[in-house]
Amino acid sequence: MNPIVLLSIIVVYFALLLWVAYRTGKGSNNDSFFIGNRKSNWMLVAFGMIGTSLSGVTFVSVPGAVGADKFHYLQITLGYFIGYIVIAYVLLPLYYRLKLTSIYGYLQHRMGRLSYKSGAWIFIVSRLVGATARLYLVVNILQMTILDSLGVPFIVTTLVILLMIILYTYEGGVKTIVYTDTLQTSAMLLGLVICSAYIMNHMGLGVVESFHRMADSGLTEVFNTDVNDKAFFFKQILAGAFITITMTGIDQEMMQKSLSVTKLKDSQKNMVTLGVTMLVVISLFLFLGGLLHLYGQQEQLSAVGDRLFPEIALNHMPPFISIIFIIALISALFPSADGAMTALTSSLCIDILGLKDKDWGNARKEAFRKRIHLLVAFSFLLLVVIFKIINDNSMIGLILKLAGFTYGPLLGLFAFGIFTRYGVKDRWVPYVCVAAPLVSFFLDKYQAHLLGDFQVGLELLIINGLLTFFGLWLIRKKTTK
Repeated sequence: MNPIVLLSIIVVYFALLLWVAYRTGKGSNNDSFFIGNRKSNWMLVAFGMIGTSLSGVTFVSVPGAVGADKFHYLQITLGYFIGYIVIAYVLLPLYYRLKLTSIYGYLQHRMGRLSYKSGAWIFIVSRLVGATARLYLVVNILQMTILDSLGVPFIVTTLVILLMIILYTYEGGVKTIVYTDTLQTSAMLLGLVICSAYIMNHMGLGVVESFHRMADSGLTEVFNTDVNDKAFFFKQILAGAFITITMTGIDQEMMQKSLSVTKLKDSQKNMVTLGVTMLVVISLFLFLGGLLHLYGQQEQLSAVGDRLFPEIALNHMPPFISIIFIIALISALFPSADGAMTALTSSLCIDILGLKDKDWGNARKEAFRKRIHLLVAFSFLLLVVIFKIINDNSMIGLILKLAGFTYGPLLGLFAFGIFTRYGVKDRWVPYVCVAAPLVSFFLDKYQAHLLGDFQVGLELLIINGLLTFFGLWLIRKKTTK
């Protein structure tokens, strides 16, 4: 496929996003940017959050990982559904009752100012690392498949894409993202269905026969029953539930969109609908992954992991399928990056820098918020370059592992606040939030010496949260709050 044609399609697609941003960003202010004036339609939010939850990592890495991990990722997805139910009926009522703009305001209300600041900083680090890892994956694919042949350096590609995201989120923030995410999720899911249909047609397979062929190749195993293995089904389901609770329920980016819905009941509908939809969509991605590996075996392709889907879509399919793949890929890129940039800007402005408490006029506050938005974009640029240097073969595994270290303290903070009535010695909270990930890191690094054949996988997040909870218990106050 001609790289000039593919690049032109990206430009046209981005022009469409700018038009949507222009239409939805009219009359926007800081409330529009942070929480969409609490007037978002819950159905649009639920549909758009599919794209944010999945991202380019799911679009490329989940199908690519089927060869090594079979359908084991569905175990984690079952856990996701449990997590969404907990968010809907435990966390959302709390956030709505306190009328929070930043969910970390709960920690200040419950424990104190340093607990609040600690939670906000943990989110900022966690989301910055996770979002840039997702961004890197898609930027790198675009670089290898299109822009290397045009002589465009990787740093220029990254810079241009970040400028695109800044342009359509600069004014409207969440108010705009609710609509652009809906558009982009539609394009991503359409690409998923069309690519799957083409491969089945090309190989002369129906849905049932495809499953039989995958089973014969040993790709369809869902439940791992080896207790010592990292992918043991109970570990994966439990980890999936807590990953969702942390990476969605106590994550400002995801909750920022849910809190933009006017009524609590509608926001709960959004969350439950998202849980059911994710089960269906992830199943489709795993099915596509099985098809891609069958195709790769038939054509004797050497590409594996994150490189398999791009290799087949761009070099072994007709041009119109290549175009659909590129549109779907960039549609998977933008929802995770634009929402993260907006949420990080919100958290820095509100939680760290106290913008709402400053005695400034609206114009000065908006100008300040825009400068912070540009600073966040620059941070994205630096971290994407770092990930380029690391160049991990499967970003989905790396992202979930990093989440175990970075989101664990948030899990412990919120769990202690919700499930106990104790106060804490606020000045010691930051030390607990640093110590727990360090202990978790050493446990992960030396687990073979400490645990023998038993392997700790994604449940490291839960261990990290428990260590934080225990640390907070040690510095609790005798008085209840």
